Amino acid sequence: MNKKTKKITAYIVGLGLLAAAVVFFTYYKVDSVQVRGTTHYSDEEVKKMVLRGPLASNSVLAPMIYSTTDTDDVAFVDAFKVTQINRSTICISVKEKKPVGCIHYLDSYVFFDRNGIFVEGSKTRDESVPYFDGIQVNSVVMDEKLDIKGDSVLNTAVALSTIFQKNEMIPDHIQFDSSYSISLIYGDITVQLGKDEDLEEKMNRVIAILPKLTGKKGILHMESVSTDTNTFEEEKEPVTAENWNGGYDEQGNYTGDGEYDENGNYVGARPRTALDEAIENWNGGYDEEGDYTGEGEYDADGNYVGPKPTQESLDAQENESDGTSADEESSGEESQSENESDYNGDDSGDYDEDNEDYSGDYDSGYNDSYDSEY
Repeated sequence: MNKKTKKITAYIVGLGLLAAAVVFFTYYKVDSVQVRGTTHYSDEEVKKMVLRGPLASNSVLAPMIYSTTDTDDVAFVDAFKVTQINRSTICISVKEKKPVGCIHYLDSYVFFDRNGIFVEGSKTRDESVPYFDGIQVNSVVMDEKLDIKGDSVLNTAVALSTIFQKNEMIPDHIQFDSSYSISLIYGDITVQLGKDEDLEEKMNRVIAILPKLTGKKGILHMESVSTDTNTFEEEKEPVTAENWNGGYDEQGNYTGDGEYDENGNYVGARPRTALDEAIENWNGGYDEEGDYTGEGEYDADGNYVGPKPTQESLDAQENESDGTSADEESSGEESQSENESDYNGDDSGDYDEDNEDYSGDYDSGYNDSYDSEY
């Protein structure tokens, strides 16, 4: 075979390979990506994390290249597995870690599994994982069991997490007090479960009762399975002029001052406002000639007492008072700053010079002893 024939043969082979590659990447082009097994990330987030590269568009090569267990930089994930569904569809299966609870440690959230193993750390809280307050740990090491103070508290936490996940009733957070009594916080409702006894039965009752307490604030006592002790201690806000819902008379007519609400419930007299008290304490209403007009700015003895209080005048007076307080505080800070400046300028140099030996001995002795003991 001469050189010319070899060149032609190589050219033909090259064209054949190029054509095969074009057919290969065209025929197996990925048009659809399915995502399964993720609860912490959206489908789009998973695609961006896994399919990073030009070969991700090929349904044959993507499973070989992008399946990985190297997920140290991805929270709550153990592995990604990419499989081919058909020539144009691939599927990303996410193997997630299974934390049953989390605690706050230093400046992060520490997530642990049902064996108490530290499986993940994050600066942000995952609302789908129960958060426990009151579980104390001596130290945390990734992939090792948490050094938890209290022998039974981990078992209690795991039992509660299992119940929450079955009923999808995860509290805002769970509190353990010093004796490991349990309180569940659901918004403005605190459920006191007491000790780790009959938790499943207690929670079944809690789940049935909580919907009836919507909009209320207080403590639901569930320390015992005895129905006699399952009481709700409601915390009511003090009635003010702003939240008073009266104004109706006994016949249901709105008068503005009636002591009943629109449903006929007695709610008491309308609470007094600051304006009511200001008007009551104002003794004006007379004009300069001593005649009572109701709006005059003089009292019965002819003394000037100012105009009749209004809500606008009370608001202006309050704003003026706030401004005066802020000015006084600012003035005090400036005065303190000037005093510190004078002190530093006049005395600090002499103090450092006179006490040079003392400062040196203190720093040296303190640092040496601290480092050796630590």
